[in-house]
Amino acid sequence: MDAVSQAAAGAVHFVYNLLWGDLFAIPLPGGSELGISLLVLILIPAGVYFTVRTRFLPFRLFPEMVRVTLENKGASTDGISGVQALIVSTATRVGMGNLVGVVAAISAGGAGAVFWMWLIALLGSSTAYAEATLAQLYKEKDPLYGGYRGGPAYYIHSFFKKRGSRRKKPIIAVLFAISGLLCWCGISQVVGNSVSSAFENAFRIPPIYTTVALVAMAAVIVLRKNATVKVLDIMVPIMAGLYFAITIFIIVKNAGLLPSVFQRIFAEAFGLRQAAAGGIGAVIMNGAKRGLFSNEAGSGSAPCAAAAADISHPAKEGLLQALGVFIDTLVICSCTAMIMLLTPESLTAGLEGMDLLQTSMQFHLGEFGVIFIAVILWLFSFSTFIGILFYARSNIAYLFGDNWASQTAYKVLDLVMLFIGGLAAYTVVWDLGDIGIGLMTIFNMIVLIPMASEAVDALRKYEKEEMGR
Repeated sequence: MDAVSQAAAGAVHFVYNLLWGDLFAIPLPGGSELGISLLVLILIPAGVYFTVRTRFLPFRLFPEMVRVTLENKGASTDGISGVQALIVSTATRVGMGNLVGVVAAISAGGAGAVFWMWLIALLGSSTAYAEATLAQLYKEKDPLYGGYRGGPAYYIHSFFKKRGSRRKKPIIAVLFAISGLLCWCGISQVVGNSVSSAFENAFRIPPIYTTVALVAMAAVIVLRKNATVKVLDIMVPIMAGLYFAITIFIIVKNAGLLPSVFQRIFAEAFGLRQAAAGGIGAVIMNGAKRGLFSNEAGSGSAPCAAAAADISHPAKEGLLQALGVFIDTLVICSCTAMIMLLTPESLTAGLEGMDLLQTSMQFHLGEFGVIFIAVILWLFSFSTFIGILFYARSNIAYLFGDNWASQTAYKVLDLVMLFIGGLAAYTVVWDLGDIGIGLMTIFNMIVLIPMASEAVDALRKYEKEEMGR
């Protein structure tokens, strides 16, 4: 069995490196090099492509994104509202990537990594618009949960059927759905481990107690028919609002340091400090990779929520999901970055991971800061788990048909993964989560780029019919 386990672990490591490792490196001044991974090679050019095709949507239509979000519309009898779909996708975007991911980016790439995360968000919002709009265009009625369902598996299916595929289910659509379910199993373990570790560090609570409580609470929500959206409707605005409010307090308290923080971000972003040491490549790639992983634009996960929205025009949901990328990276990720960068470097030198963030919070808010971060990490992680099981609904239905047995079986599997992750860290399973999201991105992009004209046409019609342009 050891040989089999080692072979499996080796295979997982190989695929992980293929997706997230450097395919090649570009030499840079100062002896540095810019390592380019397969996913960076796909997602950044795609972001540029969609930004150009939508005529720089993030800049032109940001006020419209906000206006659509502020429309006071609740869920209709036919599903959830567009804003509720945004809340579901925000629940999964605004997760551990906003805490652990940003910390990792700054630990490895310095303050300059923040700038590259911002840039990736601006590009990614156009990609998020395109995939969410297509999800709306190809959504279907959901006979089990009510309302609608859809996502990449469904528009990939239609893409190949229109081109004469004789398969009942096109292989790319099936692979996307399987990759999603694989990814969300891995994320469930990461969620369990992150929460139990945070509570053990902050409150000295043994992982078994935290894990049992977490799984029990999650089971009560996810095993009920339609509790997910109701819980996230309450939870997401509160947790994001609390984190934002605490960050604003810290920023105001340290307002005099802001000019130097921004100067540091931009100076390090362009290697004015790193070039001599040959580190500019690490700055760019750590910011880019963490930005892509955090906002999920292009991965095809958020469209699984976008398709469920009952909204008056497909492009509206696209605009809402584009705003979701802004919320994730330009607001929440920036909050984490500011908390750390407003801490004296002498206190954080040599620290990384959650130790870095907890030290920063302790500097700003004392012991309360350490407790606050543990609670916020719990809220972010818990909302991520609830959100990914909402995503999974449409993929399970695509693979196994409309039946409660398959829906319930996958929920139970993820609850088991949540429990196992709370007790121990299994890096192979965690890597499977990263592999899953990487494969989702590839399968999604195979079809998303050729279908771009449909999303662009929907935007053009929306601007003409709804905005009078």
